[in-house]
Amino acid sequence: MIFLVDHNLGGHAEILLGSIASRGWLELLPIQFVTFKEINLPINSGDRVVWRTAQSNKMILLTANRSMKEEGSLEQVLREENQADSLPVVTIGNPNRFLEDRTYRDCCVDRILEILVDIEDFIGVGRLFIP
Repeated sequence: MIFLVDHNLGGHAEILLGSIASRGWLELLPIQFVTFKEINLPINSGDRVVWRTAQSNKMILLTANRSMKEEGSLEQVLREENQADSLPVVTIGNPNRFLEDRTYRDCCVDRILEILVDIEDFIGVGRLFIP
């Protein structure tokens, strides 16, 4: 599974991938994290463009702070465009705590792995907050 990492979560993704690898999961699940830069997506892209890009490329969007209230917000995009076959958006509930608290970070890693193992159960749900 490929994750599209929101532009402000590069360091978080490196830590996530390191934790997943250290647990041996990369041998069991094909997991990849790609950045906006790697797919030529401008970092100032709106939520609709980011979500559509993730969906059209069969990627799970990993985010932390995509807007929830303004016009064109990720929440609005999900309400308007999420389909029964859409991949979920995974949102780290507290990105600062993720960096500072190993227990919290481990819970986030565990939850991502649960989502990936049972991905068919999460297709079409819209947004998942972790941990």
